[in-house]
Amino acid sequence: MMQKTLARPTRLAMATAGLALLAACNGNGFDFDLRDLGNGFDTTSALANVEPRPEPDDRGVISYPNYQVVVAKQGDTARSIATRLGLNADTLASYNGIEPDVTLRRDEVIALPSRVAEPSPATGAATSGPIQPSTVEVTTLAGNAIDRAGTTVAAPATEPAQTVIGAEPVQHQVLRGETLFSIARLYGASPQSIAEWNGLGPDLNVRAGQFLLIPAAGAVPPAAREDTAAPGEGSVTPVPPSAETPLPPADTVAAPAATPEPAPVPVPDLGSEQTETASSAPMVFPAQGSIIRAYAAGRNDGIDIGASAGSPVVAAASGSVAAITTDTAGIQIVVIRHAGNLLTVYTHLDNLTVSRGDTVSQGQAIGSVQAGDPSFLHFEVRRGTASEDPTNFLP
Repeated sequence: MMQKTLARPTRLAMATAGLALLAACNGNGFDFDLRDLGNGFDTTSALANVEPRPEPDDRGVISYPNYQVVVAKQGDTARSIATRLGLNADTLASYNGIEPDVTLRRDEVIALPSRVAEPSPATGAATSGPIQPSTVEVTTLAGNAIDRAGTTVAAPATEPAQTVIGAEPVQHQVLRGETLFSIARLYGASPQSIAEWNGLGPDLNVRAGQFLLIPAAGAVPPAAREDTAAPGEGSVTPVPPSAETPLPPADTVAAPAATPEPAPVPVPDLGSEQTETASSAPMVFPAQGSIIRAYAAGRNDGIDIGASAGSPVVAAASGSVAAITTDTAGIQIVVIRHAGNLLTVYTHLDNLTVSRGDTVSQGQAIGSVQAGDPSFLHFEVRRGTASEDPTNFLP
């Protein structure tokens, strides 16, 4: 009986000592965030189907539609990479949170602040151009977008020869206080796969300002990372009104304030007003009008904006046209790819002014609203293939 009583405290003491030893031996690489203790260290599912990092060209460049990176060679510095690619060394170093002449680890990934010439046989690549997304993904997106019509989407044209196909990884910039483990947990990814893709050292340290590629398979990007406090910085505590405007002294009698006349409550136009008003929202309304059908995950993967037939449809954000297709009922579908693994989908539009592969700027016209009863634009925002509420991105 005595042995059974002592067994649990003894195991707990041994486990505590083991964690302390790991912390002492591994330095900053140890993850002190134990809130997921139990199932938190099982990353088997996150490792499933993770593809190896694509091979760079002779310059070390890996190119995706929304960004390019360089895989450092033995002895490389930001300055040597900048010289090789014709870039400004100070700009490249600052963009990645490093000094220009610090020696980089072999296979370390460095993000490029601007695009350079695309990989091609002339630069040592087997094929030309950036790695393009799979056509299956675009077909799935288009199919979901017109699910309300109950029609089948015609398959987009086959990718041309000499094109590399693959999922674009999420690009994560490390914040102060983050560790490899907290970043992996944030995306539901494997620390091992992130370390291998980015050439991290044996200590698994990351630095503030560093860009990491999060392998697409097994990674689930956070829905609203901008609302999450940076690890190590804590959450933002609201300032109480009394801290901003001190209360009057106890012996001071405040004069009664006059009762103001009630102001009329304005009724905003969700489309036309918001697209014309300055805002910090990442996207603009793609059509002028009111939302006539709200987002409902699994039932309506976007929003329907009631708009006049023939009125302009614009790109909600800057990006590149990933696909254009038409269903059997003649409904045209446009998919635009944006930074941060985001896609926007537009259906029920007509008179297209863009083509597949075109680069578009925010607010640029891409077509007009198709006639209907009622006439409307269906609009979706997706992170990868998962739909998100478009109103979270609109002003």
